[in-house]
Amino acid sequence: MLLTKTSHPSLVLWRNYVRYSSKVVSSVDEALEGITGNITLLSGGFGLSGVPDTIINAMKEKPHINNITAVSNNAGLEGRGLSQLLVTGQITKMISSYIGGNRTFEKMYLTGQIDLELTPQGNLAERVRAGAAGIPAFYTPTGVGTWLEEGKLPVRYNETGDEVLKTSVPREVREFNGKKYLLEPAIFGDVAIVKAYKADTLGNCWFRGASRNFNSAFGRNAKLTIVEAEHIVQPGEIRPEDVHLPSLYVHKIVQSVTTKDIEIFKYSEDGNATEASEPTEAEIKRERIVRRAAQEFKDGDIANLGIGIPTLIPNFIAPEIDVTLQSENGILGLGPYPKRGEEDADLINAGKETVTLKPGSSLFGSEESFAMIRGGKIDLTVLGGLQVSSNGDLANWGLPGRVKGMGGAMDLVSNPESTRVVVIMEHVDKKGRSKILEECKFPLTGQSCVSRIITDLAVFDVIDGKLVLIEYDPSTTVEEITRKTEAKFEVSSDLKPITI
Repeated sequence: MLLTKTSHPSLVLWRNYVRYSSKVVSSVDEALEGITGNITLLSGGFGLSGVPDTIINAMKEKPHINNITAVSNNAGLEGRGLSQLLVTGQITKMISSYIGGNRTFEKMYLTGQIDLELTPQGNLAERVRAGAAGIPAFYTPTGVGTWLEEGKLPVRYNETGDEVLKTSVPREVREFNGKKYLLEPAIFGDVAIVKAYKADTLGNCWFRGASRNFNSAFGRNAKLTIVEAEHIVQPGEIRPEDVHLPSLYVHKIVQSVTTKDIEIFKYSEDGNATEASEPTEAEIKRERIVRRAAQEFKDGDIANLGIGIPTLIPNFIAPEIDVTLQSENGILGLGPYPKRGEEDADLINAGKETVTLKPGSSLFGSEESFAMIRGGKIDLTVLGGLQVSSNGDLANWGLPGRVKGMGGAMDLVSNPESTRVVVIMEHVDKKGRSKILEECKFPLTGQSCVSRIITDLAVFDVIDGKLVLIEYDPSTTVEEITRKTEAKFEVSSDLKPITI
């Protein structure tokens, strides 16, 4: 028999003489053939990155594929991704971590048109990974002391949104080594749809950049996995060490025909642009908070920055401080924003913004990213906050009439023994009410997890369950801070002004 070497000398293939079954199908219709309603659908992607749009676009034309329970980090944007199957009524339940800015998703949830099982992002990835591995449930520290544990997450509202008709299932709690953990059930999918950059005809897949996100774990889980690939290649054209999803998990492959879009364009030169107008009071406050937060980083830290204001911090970290930034969608070693024209749809951060990679960076799936986080491998996380209590409880994902989802926040604060949690926020809300309280009124992200609070007026530490004022803004006084802080606090004997 004739042996023919491929372009990779280490791999020899039986060309033309070896029987192998191509999993490539001629059309999306053929890929979806035999799929009916009442399925659990796993849909990969994060934001617009790695979303199997070709398959989703075809599914919306097949009304018989209905009563879907869709498992995905989010539901895309309005008119894009799974949001289309919400509009057609084909999805009746979502299992997601984040609603985000998808108003269609939010409106349908708050008006009782769909069920939503809100799930912390790391739990979502691990529940699917566990199902793929044949593990029916697992214990995790994520969500202890929150509505997740108590079974109070609203699953379905009435038509007016003022009454919760169904809530989540309370979690079993167990202690290991003196720490509480929740029992999370695995997810088992009927159909998985994922997007790969390259797939060979046998089904081996390679995900480019940060597009691996949930695709790798989801592709391993379901009874039927359909891959849409940007490039379909011959066996051997993907090196074995570059296979992120092995062929035995894949059943059908279809050519991707949709363009890749970017949700949020961010450029490195934006921060240097000259503003035509004077900064507003809010902008001045924000920069003051961010500049003080930048002082929290130590040389060699591995840090995770929450979405929003925390993403501005790298602009103010001292140049002699070397920090490695981790993004929960699967990047270790985030670089600066790209220059205009150099943005890459496969390189986005947790806020769906365009980014670059530093030399020495690495890429992985969401399931591994959150294993790093829960496992205490991250030194520091900086998050925004809606409320913080005197003993360090954090609320930052939901408030009455406005639910965006917890995303990865519950996971990020789940191991405060190893990961230092710093919260940055304005001292009072838009109505002048204190955001530092004796007890949080909004649903918790985590219990006793915050070690430091940085606001526009002050810096507090949480020490042994008590709030201690350690720094104050030179433009204010301790008396003003006291008036604007509902929680009781002690004043450090080493109290000093904030310097930036």
